[in-house]
Amino acid sequence: MAANPKTADLDTATRQGFDPTRLARVQDYIDRDIAAGRCHGVRMLVARRGEVVLDLTAGHADRAAGKAMSADSVFATMSVAKQFTNVLALSLVERGLLKLHAPVEELIPGFGTLGKDKVNLYHLLTHTSGVMSAIPPVPPEVLCNIEKVVEFACGLPLESQPGERVNYSILLGHSIIAALCLRADGRGRSYAQMLEDEIFAPLGMTSTALGARADLQGRLCPVKVSYENIPALLPPEAVEGIGALLVQPGCEIPGGGCVTSVQDVHRFAEMLRRGGELDGVRILSPAMIDFCTRNHTGNLRNVLFDMWIGTRGWIEYPASIGCGFFMRGEGNLPGLFSVMNSARTFGGFGAGSTGFTVDPERELTLAFLSSGLMEDSYHFERMGVVASLVLGALTD
Repeated sequence: MAANPKTADLDTATRQGFDPTRLARVQDYIDRDIAAGRCHGVRMLVARRGEVVLDLTAGHADRAAGKAMSADSVFATMSVAKQFTNVLALSLVERGLLKLHAPVEELIPGFGTLGKDKVNLYHLLTHTSGVMSAIPPVPPEVLCNIEKVVEFACGLPLESQPGERVNYSILLGHSIIAALCLRADGRGRSYAQMLEDEIFAPLGMTSTALGARADLQGRLCPVKVSYENIPALLPPEAVEGIGALLVQPGCEIPGGGCVTSVQDVHRFAEMLRRGGELDGVRILSPAMIDFCTRNHTGNLRNVLFDMWIGTRGWIEYPASIGCGFFMRGEGNLPGLFSVMNSARTFGGFGAGSTGFTVDPERELTLAFLSSGLMEDSYHFERMGVVASLVLGALTD
């Protein structure tokens, strides 16, 4: 399928229940964002029942260098990497090698100090563990090393009691999950190799890695922000600094340090839509996906996002986090999903630039990667608008 949706295979879109003219509004919206400098470039795939109906390439991979976005551009996943680690951990639960209810300290004995003895994998997957929410204040050589950063975590108290509140852990929680995976079935492998062996290679995600492989460096979009003078969770220089670190070869930051292509995110999302299987390879069972794609945090809000109640005038709203995924849930909620998505729609999103969604009721997947990071709340809104434009083009 051609990269420009205006010249795409219209028969495919029509056969899958889309009005091609209305679907072209997605391109117009993205083009306006890029022209206004709100982002630098976009790669996006939308599929229904496994058939791609929208394949969009727009703008720049590296605006400062004048490098155009290409169909095979590679991006820092930011927090979409969390879903790769979550799925690996859940696959180990299915094999009986990890347990959702078991205290972390059973596999990491040093962790059960300073009130952390009851923290378990389920708490980590639902961001209710109480472990540090902010980026750990440690040197890069510690942050990039799973064992060292978990050792740092062992010496910390909790920010809240397990299950008490949702406070999204930007990086630390997923280094702990990765350490649990390594202790359960690492067999001497690095975590990057474990992800490759268990998730990326089986799914044919050939352009995805934890840390930027040498063969992907030439296709990699640099992590640059497109905003300034906006209240943000992290200032632009911090985002670009951590972004440059995330994509270093050999750096293992499971909470955000993968690189990927839109084709690979599409394959990952399709595996989830299909109940855990793709091209004859099963990663998870339908039963596990059914369990995980429910709202496991009830009416608890995500404390990390409280600033937007003030800076954006948003109402307080439920976090709606499943066991490893964000959930659409019910009601008129800001961003991430469209109000037209079905309630069981789920997905993952990364700082100002990335995301994927799976709407099981409408058999729809959306994979989105962009260069020129937006401030997070504006990116969340953008994802909701893009989803609304796609769903607004459906005729059945």
